[in-house]
Amino acid sequence: MIGSLNGIIDESSFSQCLIDVNGVGYEVEIPLSTFDKLPLPGNRAKLFIHTQVREDAITLFGFSTTEERELFRTLINISGIGGKLALNILGAMPVQNFCAAVSNGDVKALSLINGIGKRTAERIIVELKGKLPETSTGGASLPAMSSANTSDAALALEKLGFKRDAINKALGELVTELAPEEQTTENLTVKALAKLRF
Repeated sequence: MIGSLNGIIDESSFSQCLIDVNGVGYEVEIPLSTFDKLPLPGNRAKLFIHTQVREDAITLFGFSTTEERELFRTLINISGIGGKLALNILGAMPVQNFCAAVSNGDVKALSLINGIGKRTAERIIVELKGKLPETSTGGASLPAMSSANTSDAALALEKLGFKRDAINKALGELVTELAPEEQTTENLTVKALAKLRF
């Protein structure tokens, strides 16, 4: 199994990157949190990999830290949570904040993640409470963000001609500034546009 890849980033988007390792290009699914840490195309990066093998496909999931990869592996062992949804969760809040939300039984915070309803949030808490590492967040969890809304906003801004690194910076700032319920695709696009034109 592939455990890590160290190479040149050829292409990257909010959900996937193409990394060239000694002339071989690997397509890797990534969470938004890992995309935020990737260098610009043409630069070297190391990704920690989880390899998923199925009868019809081999899928590589990449992460910037081993902590993200371990949480991903824990999440996909929960009934009803596949790779894509686990990536959404990792892209929505840092590992330590997710652990704090589970520890505190914060159904509301988890329910704000795109693709997670109340029942799924409750199941996550029941299955993972007491099984995740302790955090130093003092029980506070950061607001979850919708990676799907952020990705849609980014695509809209790219079509308007803005550069990806500038878009990423603007959206990253908005995620920390806006309440979760304000992070709609339309609102993110409009407010990011104002930042980019300033």
